[in-house]
Amino acid sequence: MKFSGLRAYAFLYLVFLYAPIALLPVFAFNDGTVIAFPLKGFTLKWFAQLFENETLAGALTNSLIVAFSTSVLATTLGIFAARSATRYNYPGKAGAMGLIMLPLVLPEIIVAVSLLVVLLAAGVPLSILTVILGHVLVATPYAIAVLNAAFSSLDRSLEEAAYDLGETKWSTFRLIILPLVTPGIISSALMAFTISLDEFIIAFFLAGEQTTLPTYIYSQLRFPKQIPMIMALGTVLVVCSVMLLATAEYFRRRGIAKTGAKDTGGFL
Repeated sequence: MKFSGLRAYAFLYLVFLYAPIALLPVFAFNDGTVIAFPLKGFTLKWFAQLFENETLAGALTNSLIVAFSTSVLATTLGIFAARSATRYNYPGKAGAMGLIMLPLVLPEIIVAVSLLVVLLAAGVPLSILTVILGHVLVATPYAIAVLNAAFSSLDRSLEEAAYDLGETKWSTFRLIILPLVTPGIISSALMAFTISLDEFIIAFFLAGEQTTLPTYIYSQLRFPKQIPMIMALGTVLVVCSVMLLATAEYFRRRGIAKTGAKDTGGFL
C-alpha cells in the first residue's frame, strides 16, 4: 500500500511538472488565437511568423552570442577550478571552492540585483557584455560540477608515467589529461550554453536596452495575439534544450566509460 501511494505521488508530481510543457506544442499548432479548448484546427502559421519577426531575430542573435560566450568562459574557468580541486591541496581550498559554488544556492534575484548595484557603482554601462558576466558567474558552478567528476575519475598513475617518460606538466596535460576529459568538457560547455540561453532574471536586470530571447518572450506576454507565436517559440526552445542536454549526457557517459569510472548518475 505504501509503495502504491508513493508511485501515485511520483506520477502526479511528474504530471504537474511536465503537463504545461506538453501543452506547448498542442497550442503551437492550433489555428486559434485563444489558448483554450476546444482546438480550432491545425496550422503552421505561428511557426512561419517566427522567421518573419525581425525583433525576435535580433533577440535570438543576442542570446546566442551571450550563450556561446558564457559557454566558452564558464567551461574554461571550470577546467581550471576542477583541476585545482581534484589534483592539488592548498590552504583555503575548501573555502575558495565554497565561494565559487555559492551561486548554486543563492537566489538569482539576489545575484542579479547585487551585480546591478556593483556595475552601476563602477560606471559600467549595461549591455550584452554585462549579461555575459552575470551568466558566467551563474553557469561556472554547473561547469565545475560536471568537470569535477571528469577529473576525479582520472587514473593518476597515467600522469606519473608521463612524467617518468620525460613529459612536462603542460605536455602531460595537453596529451594525456585533456583527451581523457574532453567528453566532460563538451558536456560542460553544452550545459552552460543551455543554462545561459534559458536564463531570464539576470538578463532582465543587466541587459540595459538590449533584448535577449527570454526578455523578448516576457515582453510579448502582454499582447494576447502574440501568445500563439510564443507557444511556437517555446516548442522550438524545448526541443533544442532537450537535444542539447541529451547530447551533453551522451558525452558525460562516454567520458565515464572512457576512464572506466563508476557512473553515479546523470546531471540531475
